[in-house]
Amino acid sequence: MKTILIADDEPNIVISLEYLLQREGYRVEVARDGDEALQAFQRQVPDLVLLDVMMPRLSGYDVCQKIRENAAWSGTRIVMLTARGREIEVAKGLALGADAYITKPFSTQDLLTQVRAQLER
Repeated sequence: MKTILIADDEPNIVISLEYLLQREGYRVEVARDGDEALQAFQRQVPDLVLLDVMMPRLSGYDVCQKIRENAAWSGTRIVMLTARGREIEVAKGLALGADAYITKPFSTQDLLTQVRAQLER
């Protein structure tokens, strides 16, 4: 069973994503800020992380960079979630090692399609 870490500080998004992904058969972990996301990685390395850009303590960019700096975590797929879809933000996330970018608000079907595509790589 694939494990997905949801790192997002918006409770409504976390609840809906958690439900959606569990219904699809994934094991789901939740982190509500950047520090919690990195702590979750130390407990168990997820197969994929849905990483919000704007979070308390450490931004999604910082978390993305730290994940990519750790060789033991290199197999994890990173999908950045952001309300800011400007090209500069997307370029920054991809430059730091994100595998994909999804702009909020997003359709759940688009998100599931992206999750499946990333996990099949």
